[in-house]
Amino acid sequence: METALYLPVKRFLEGLGFTVKGEVGGCDVVALSGDEPPIVVIGELKLSFNLELILQAVDRAAASDEVWLAAKFSERGKGRESDARYRNLCRRLGFGMLAVTKSGAVEVIVSPTTTPRRDNKRRSRLIAEHRKRLGDPALGGSTRAPIMTAYRQQALACANALSRGPCKVRDLRPALPDAAKILLQNVYGWFERVERGVYALTDAGRAALNRWPQQPIEDASVEVLS
Repeated sequence: METALYLPVKRFLEGLGFTVKGEVGGCDVVALSGDEPPIVVIGELKLSFNLELILQAVDRAAASDEVWLAAKFSERGKGRESDARYRNLCRRLGFGMLAVTKSGAVEVIVSPTTTPRRDNKRRSRLIAEHRKRLGDPALGGSTRAPIMTAYRQQALACANALSRGPCKVRDLRPALPDAAKILLQNVYGWFERVERGVYALTDAGRAALNRWPQQPIEDASVEVLS
């Protein structure tokens, strides 16, 4: 699976000084430099180098400064990484190529060209999601499991606070500034309004906490209503 490529690619980019997270804004890999504004690097993962991988990279290019294509090293060394036409196409497009061996080593086949792109709005969304997300909860290349976005992390934090009983929104705000919006929108069906300004957890919310356990929020001011 593509997820097996994520950690080797993550380590490679971290070695270059980037902060790396998986499955951000539909991209398998998003890495930010420590600069301001940051250099945005997008990586796309496939089990083999193919046309679909290049097409994905073309789509991602508008929001990034660098794009890396990463795939497994072909067992017999006769994959696209050995095809001069494929490598030349990547060079012309400015894309980098990384081949990952069975042992997890990463080899640079083609170095990317750092080029500022045009879609500033999409780029800004990627940077914002990358920075809001706590840790790196999603393996790049995941396709079946729901992605742990920053919004989902915040909704789970709200659910965790309500797991002890109904709470007032105002009591949640010090630890969870976006609590009012998240509870009102109720995107996942985890919350129900008990009365004006007071919310409780639904069965779906409890099931979500069982699936994604959360640490208690650190705010003694949250008052549980009996």
